[in-house]
Amino acid sequence: MRRTRRSRAQLLVNAACLAVAVFAALWILVGRRDEGSSVAFAAAATANGGSRITIAGAVPDAGSAIITTEHTESAPKVATGGKEKDDANGERAAGDSDQPAPIDLAIAPDGGVPFHPGATHFKSPFARPDDGPPVKVKVGMLLNSVDDYDVKTGTFTADFFLSLTSVLPMPPLNLQFPNGSLDKEKKEVIADKPTFKLYRLNGSFKSAADLRKYPFDSQDLKIIVEDDSRGIDQLDFVVDHDHTQLARGFRAVGWQVGYVEARTLSQTYPDRFENDDLFYSRYTFTLGIDRFATSAAFKVFVPAFVIVIISLLGMWVPAEEMEVRSNSGAPMLAGAVLFHFALMQELPATSYLTRADKLMLGVYVSLALGMVSTWFMFLVKEHNVPKVFRLARILVPVLSALTMALACLT
Repeated sequence: MRRTRRSRAQLLVNAACLAVAVFAALWILVGRRDEGSSVAFAAAATANGGSRITIAGAVPDAGSAIITTEHTESAPKVATGGKEKDDANGERAAGDSDQPAPIDLAIAPDGGVPFHPGATHFKSPFARPDDGPPVKVKVGMLLNSVDDYDVKTGTFTADFFLSLTSVLPMPPLNLQFPNGSLDKEKKEVIADKPTFKLYRLNGSFKSAADLRKYPFDSQDLKIIVEDDSRGIDQLDFVVDHDHTQLARGFRAVGWQVGYVEARTLSQTYPDRFENDDLFYSRYTFTLGIDRFATSAAFKVFVPAFVIVIISLLGMWVPAEEMEVRSNSGAPMLAGAVLFHFALMQELPATSYLTRADKLMLGVYVSLALGMVSTWFMFLVKEHNVPKVFRLARILVPVLSALTMALACLT
């Protein structure tokens, strides 16, 4: 009678531990959903001779060009009509123009938004009124370093050279970096000529992380450049294939370089005013980085499998030692929840499950199989306990192996 009471008490204690652990696991998974922050979406980008150069290898020296286009989004900006100004996120407009800004030539006889009576391509007052060709500017970038990358916020700092080259004299420029800001104290103007400009810049940028494959994830770190006031009718960016690369000896601490690419596109924004149809040229430099697979496996997968293996050892505890067997599952489950919680602290909230989350779900299921098999022995009649013991010793490891394999492959 005493043993029966003790067994029932242990069953209740383990059931309570399981309930607490399941509640904590659900809280962790629900807490990983998106916070629902608002995002401003730009209108679809369109091809404008978009070029891409992809370079494979850790520190590339050369690569092949692949023609492509990509849709890029950012918050809209207000055009300035080409007037010289100084902005916290961009470069001071360079060069002088004797010609008035396009908006100064637009008319508004009935009030409202000005327009160009003879315009054929764009109705925007910031577009040029004539049909002259735009100035094609070749954009090159040499990335010196990337530091302080935080996958939780998506922020990083970058030091790089930016070159602008054209055949015709460039109009006054107002370069902006939609996904970051520059450190003006570290800005260096090396060359500022009508057809050639070279800057050394340092700034902070932000690129959203994709963590679906975490801990074997790859991230794209982007530096986006566009002109704040000149549409594609006046300024057209193209990739400088020969001068888009990484500096010698470039390293990203904690990551390995996967690829480097640069592409240009033309995009417009949702209408900010009537006849807001002008497209703007944008240059995007992307550094693809991969997490070290060996380090990721030892930090995430090895501890998870150790927890499952230790819990499975309880399957070989004799049926007569039910106290030892029943007390082996709850500590492992508590350890799994704490380990999962520690992983969650390193990542931002997401609306999807990462590979690490799916792995931990497999761990929870495997631990639950062992605990349920033990509890079942308390419920059956005493003469059926050896049969349940032998059956559980075969089924639980097999089902746990299948569960963990499925969690690793999905």
